[in-house]
Amino acid sequence: MEKKPVKIVETVLRDGHQSLAATRMRISDMLPALEQLDNAGYYALEAWGGATFDSCLRFLNEDPWQRLRTLKKHLRKTPIQMLLRGQNILGYNHYADDVVREFVNRSVDNGVSIIRIFDALNDTRNLECAMRAAKEAGAHVQGCIVYTISPYHQDKDFVQLGKELAQMGADSICIKDMAGLLRPYAAESLIRSLKAELNLPIDLHTHFTSGMGDMTYLKAVEAGADMID
Repeated sequence: MEKKPVKIVETVLRDGHQSLAATRMRISDMLPALEQLDNAGYYALEAWGGATFDSCLRFLNEDPWQRLRTLKKHLRKTPIQMLLRGQNILGYNHYADDVVREFVNRSVDNGVSIIRIFDALNDTRNLECAMRAAKEAGAHVQGCIVYTISPYHQDKDFVQLGKELAQMGADSICIKDMAGLLRPYAAESLIRSLKAELNLPIDLHTHFTSGMGDMTYLKAVEAGADMID
């Protein structure tokens, strides 16, 4: 069987400082490292979206759109990825469809190539507009399976969600384990189940909250994950 290298998504410019430093990194802090990051060979650099927009405006006195344009100017080889909260865009309320569409269009026009789209409750109705707009704008659309654990969450439910995302036009699927709850062998099981049912690249995004991150990634790669963050 042909072996394919695992692709790496570097998240230091978005989720790294969002998780560790309340998203307080300024563009001036990023500039010295951009050339090296661009030349490292990453599949993508997650550099926008999430809480960066809010933080730029509320705390850093920065124009988030100018930040994106500056990033694009310096990142000439590596695609810029952003995190989008579905119908919430980058905010905390639902926005009208025309606002979602225009925001997606402007994001792509200003430098975003890959849009990772999620809904906190895995309600695909809140993903439809954003996914459709991203496809029409020419971006790579990554649909998210937001991972959690409970007596009611099983692999078969996450696989069904993955199928829905594929039907909605996702170009790849991300298992978004933002709480660091995904255990190593659970990751192996879930990814094997997804790979058996879907013909899309699978990306795993996990955190080290519980100390399991490196072993979770190891088992994910062994199970066939195409990308890890």
